Amino acid sequence: MRTTLTDRLTSSPVAALLALAGVAAGVLVGHGGLDTVVGCGIPSDSHPSRTAEDWITNADHVVVATPTAEQDTNRRNFAKGPVQYRTDRAVTFRTDRILWSSSNPRQRIGQDFDMVSAGWNVYRDSGKRTKRTTAAAPRLEPGHTYLLALRWASGQWAVLGEGAAVPFDHQTVGQGEWCGRTLSKEDVARGERFSRKDDHSLEKAVHGQDEQAVIRELERANTESRARGN
Repeated sequence: MRTTLTDRLTSSPVAALLALAGVAAGVLVGHGGLDTVVGCGIPSDSHPSRTAEDWITNADHVVVATPTAEQDTNRRNFAKGPVQYRTDRAVTFRTDRILWSSSNPRQRIGQDFDMVSAGWNVYRDSGKRTKRTTAAAPRLEPGHTYLLALRWASGQWAVLGEGAAVPFDHQTVGQGEWCGRTLSKEDVARGERFSRKDDHSLEKAVHGQDEQAVIRELERANTESRARGN
């Protein structure tokens, strides 16, 4: 069965919360929010990214990481329309902790690494810069911490998909920046009441918990995978 946009939004506690607040509708009005790198797309991830099994099957490393710097990249100019130009951001991360690594990773993860993320729209008349966001992933902003399932692809790091970038401020799953806004774990807990009951994502399984809960889920998935002979 094909996954619809509505299914993807309501399967996530945070997306459900933001949809209730009208944020999801707001960021989905313009197609600019959809023109982003892996990890910010809504309808299709490069690899399955929601469950612990998805992470250990497709990722090279699962890390706790903090953005330390960013700069504009991939500028696209427009001759017409309200937006003069659009950018992505080249974000530098500090690797705070490695929670899991594949037995045969495509690339080792260093103390620092770079990744491209959603950037900015700059408006022609005012020169105002506005965040490019989607309703399906964090922007990955300095000042926040994240739980990331990373895969080395085409010579660079990328998250598996929208389910593989999780807010992790104060060592708490589901607390921090999401869709360009800072949310508390209580905010996300409100969204859980409206998200799909059959959501078996890692994010929902360990919501409000610390990295040890994440490690336990990854180890459990690894043990079950081995028992199946995978």
